[in-house]
Amino acid sequence: MADASLRSRLAAGDFILAPGIFDMISARVADGMGFPALYATGFGTVASHLGIADAGVATYTDMVSRVGRFAQGCRTPVIADADTGYGGLLNVRETVRGYEAAGVTAIQIEDQEVPKKCGHTPGRRVIPAEEMALKIEVAVEARRSTDFLIVARTDARTAHGLDEALRRAALYAEAGADILFVESPETEAEMVRIGETGRRLGKPLLANMVEGGRTPILPAARLREIGYAIAIYPALGFLAAAAALERAYGHLLAHGDSNALPPADSYGFARICTLMGFPDVWEFERRWARPEPVREAG
Repeated sequence: MADASLRSRLAAGDFILAPGIFDMISARVADGMGFPALYATGFGTVASHLGIADAGVATYTDMVSRVGRFAQGCRTPVIADADTGYGGLLNVRETVRGYEAAGVTAIQIEDQEVPKKCGHTPGRRVIPAEEMALKIEVAVEARRSTDFLIVARTDARTAHGLDEALRRAALYAEAGADILFVESPETEAEMVRIGETGRRLGKPLLANMVEGGRTPILPAARLREIGYAIAIYPALGFLAAAAALERAYGHLLAHGDSNALPPADSYGFARICTLMGFPDVWEFERRWARPEPVREAG
């Protein structure tokens, strides 16, 4: 079931800062830190689950169980990337139903052609705007609760310019999208224009903050000032994890052991046991332990 708190916080004007999660360790860490939402990144989830590029190869079946596990394993509302809805209108309907049933709170659907590509990589192509608007209408009709939010993303900026991207955002708002996501603006001035459009349309805007991507990374206060309501950081977690693994594995290769590994490069075995719920397991075993039967000699 979708978490009503995300809709309520957006209606109250709260700014939503959402780190990217890509596996259950990242989800557990982020869930315990007090963020108002978490973002299940397609790039990171595909990379961690399949070890391949986020280029439209992963299917609905690959993804729904993964994002569902994030949602069910976290107390924090999860916004989940669902690519193009994994096909045509019927696919969109089933994707929305599946993600909602899995416990996700908001679903992101984009207007790229199939197969899609990561939003900060080259070669993206978009479908006709009217076709995407129908996808949004289907998504709105398919959901069971209005607390399950529809995020409409357009990738038109890179190939067709900002004016076309803003035209599409308006069309998707009219189709019933709850949140608008204009992907890959390339300057702060463009982001200001997007903010003006969001205010005019009366819809919350989502900013995608990708380290090394096409869009300037602005502080949350500045994003809110120019009209954004949500900022996602999809890559931050898996970039940090990959760097930490490279350092740790490199140390092992160079030294033959982990004894002198800097403390900052290790989370700690005791902490990871706590994070993953071992104390509950140990307490359960303690409560249900029975004395070993006495064996008779002979």
